[in-house]
Formats: sequence, structure tokens, C-alpha cells
Amino acid sequence: MERESVWLGQLRAPVRMAMIGFSALTGVIFLWLVINQFISSDPIGMHDMVRPAGKPLVSIMLYSIFGALLFASIYLSDTIGAIEPCPDGLFDYVSLVCSRLAMISIALIVIVMFYEVVARYAFNRPTLWANELSLWIAAFIFLFAGQYAMQQRSHIRIYVIYDLMPRWMQKTADVISVGLIVIFTFALVWGGYLDAEARFMRMETFGTAWDPPIPGTVKPAILFIIVLVCIQAVSNLIADWNKEPEVHTDEPDEHEIEALRRTLEEK
Repeated sequence: MERESVWLGQLRAPVRMAMIGFSALTGVIFLWLVINQFISSDPIGMHDMVRPAGKPLVSIMLYSIFGALLFASIYLSDTIGAIEPCPDGLFDYVSLVCSRLAMISIALIVIVMFYEVVARYAFNRPTLWANELSLWIAAFIFLFAGQYAMQQRSHIRIYVIYDLMPRWMQKTADVISVGLIVIFTFALVWGGYLDAEARFMRMETFGTAWDPPIPGTVKPAILFIIVLVCIQAVSNLIADWNKEPEVHTDEPDEHEIEALRRTLEEK
């Protein structure tokens, strides 16, 4: 049964087709690269995947992967889970797309590590790239998870004193906390921009056998995504300004209780 669209509306079907198209193209190219390992005297390997210059097939593969991930993230962000609140602001949709990208990336890490385990212990052919690729992907998952936690209001907050405050004082505390986030973001970008720019412009690599540009991509990503987190914090402040104060308890969510009950019944 098709779930109700959250924000794409009539664009949901075209986005779904684009996701399928890019995924199919990625699969076809990947299959050809695997076959090419056995029939070509100069096969394209993972070492070439981070050095696409002069290899148009590698460039097409990278663009198709990017398209598949982008449209899959957009498509999956058009539905929300039972415990996810409905998006309030325009920027919430950006955070939802990033959260779906992080979700897909977790599956990619599982696939990479599964491949490494099989290659190492079944065929005695360990890879030079699986561990570093997992670290590379995990870095972005960690960053996007922070943005998603901010959008969901699920980051660590202590309500012992906050819940005792009147609403006007709660709003004051919210303004102060968001102001501190803005100041921290400004200081981080101010202090790290030149270093991140230098690393990115020379595509600083990891210095290993596979030598991926992890420092050259992760350092700029830290600054970029912390800005997204800051914008999300400001968006939350605006969206929550006129809401009634929440009552925070230690009681588990009803949906979580129901999911646990179903799990126990299945066992």
C-alpha cells in the first residue's frame, strides 16, 4: 500500500523513476566492471574509483551513484516513520533528505564489510579499500545524524529545570541555546575555513595504499553540515515559538511499546 506523500506530491512518481533509473544504470556499470576484471588486460579497480581522470566509465559510474543516492534519499524522505514528527518548516525537508542519505549509507557500510569478510576469509583476498571506505562513509553518517537529531529534537537535553520554567522563560532559554549554537558555528567556520579550503583544493588524501581523499572531503563537510545544523536549530526555534509547552516524561513511546510487543509475540 502506497504511503501518503509528505511533501513531494505529484513529483513523487518522477523522483521514483529517476531513483530506479540511476540505480539500474549503476548496477549495469558495476556488472560490466566486474566482467571487465576477467576479460580486460587493464581492468578498472577500486584504485581508479577515486581517480576518475581519463576514465569516462568511472566518471559515469560516480555520477550514477550520486544520482541514485540523491533521488533515493529524496524519495524516502517523502514518508515519515510512526515516531517521527511531521515537518514544520521548509528546512525540515532538507534534514529529512540528509537523514535518508545517512540511512542508506549504513546499508552501504554493511555491504562493504560483508564483501571484505567474504573476500578475506573465504577467498584469502583481503581488500586495500574496504576499511577506509567504511571510515569515509561513517564520517558522513555521523555528521548527518547530528543534523537529523536536531530536526527531530532528539539530541540530549536536560528538562529538570526547563520544565519548571514559565513559557516566557522557556522561550528565553531557547533563544540563548540557539544563540550559543550560532556563535559556535560562526567560530568553527571562521577558524576552520581556510584549512578546509586548502585541503579541499588539493584534495588531500589519506596516505595509504588506496589513498582516498578523506581529509580533503571530510574537513569541508564538517563545516558545511555544522552550518546545516545551525540553520535547523534556528528553524526549530521559529517553528516551536508559538507551540504549547511539552510535558517530558521517562515513559517509553507507545509505538516502541507496540513494536516490542509484536517482537515478543513473534518469538
